[in-house]
Amino acid sequence: MSETPPSESSSTFADGIRLAVGTLSVFPVRPGVVDRRAGGIAMTVAPIVGVLLGAVAGVVLTLALELGITPLPASVLAVGTLALLTRGLHLDGLADLADGLGSGKPAEQALDIMKRSDIGPFGVVTLVFTLLIQVGTLTQATTAGVGPIALVAACVTGRLALTWACLVGIPSARPGGLGSMVAGTVRRGVALVMTVLVLAGTAAVAFFHFSDVLASRLPDSRFEVFLSPPSGYGLFEGTGMAGASDGPGLLLGDPAAGSGLPVFWGFPVAVLVGLLAAWVLRRRAVRRLGGITGDVLGALVETATAAALVACVIIA
Repeated sequence: MSETPPSESSSTFADGIRLAVGTLSVFPVRPGVVDRRAGGIAMTVAPIVGVLLGAVAGVVLTLALELGITPLPASVLAVGTLALLTRGLHLDGLADLADGLGSGKPAEQALDIMKRSDIGPFGVVTLVFTLLIQVGTLTQATTAGVGPIALVAACVTGRLALTWACLVGIPSARPGGLGSMVAGTVRRGVALVMTVLVLAGTAAVAFFHFSDVLASRLPDSRFEVFLSPPSGYGLFEGTGMAGASDGPGLLLGDPAAGSGLPVFWGFPVAVLVGLLAAWVLRRRAVRRLGGITGDVLGALVETATAAALVACVIIA
């Protein structure tokens, strides 16, 4: 992630918004006053930037599919769009953190390795693996008909991981840079509120999406949509279930069986899985490095995004 020097002036809420958009995306914004207060606001509203990024990448994915591009290359275009929209800085942070942690060196030497401009073998392998996971899972979600929703949910999760990584009490690994400006700037209560809003938002979007699908295919159905196949929810190519076409159909579970959860809860669960993966990595990084850095934050974004996508295709 980029590192913006702090300012001595007092910032406003609008400065925090500008800092969030300017730091977490390629969208041009006028830089405002940059200080720790602005940094805390930026990390708090980071999930909103995730919605914007996910929506743009989702449009690219949808347009690619409309043009007849198959799910795999369409997913590559969507993931590539995210990399462009973030200047590749989160991916760079992921590679740098992998090199630092993989070196096995003490904290100071590991931090020096992370500051180098080149990427070592640990970074390359981690980068390739993460991108393959993201593209592969997005392809599967797209084939199932939930690609854009899964993509937005994953992008929001990645940025919500930043909110939790900057809680009060989590130190910076070194003075200067983005890590020192945002470390310890978010209160736990604020992070909880943002998390509840994200969970509610993803559940609502998924609910309305699947309600529309059911209304168009089984308007008089008394069935509910359930999660886990075979007695749960699934989209299966060529099943023809819950629809007259030979394309993907809805496999509806029997409510009397009492198995599964409503399918729209699958996406909030995926958000929690992504946050858990980011928490594990953040805990490891703080123990090894003594705190967070801009690279650590970038790595958390990509890790949470990938884990959320994996959870989406497993759960939803």
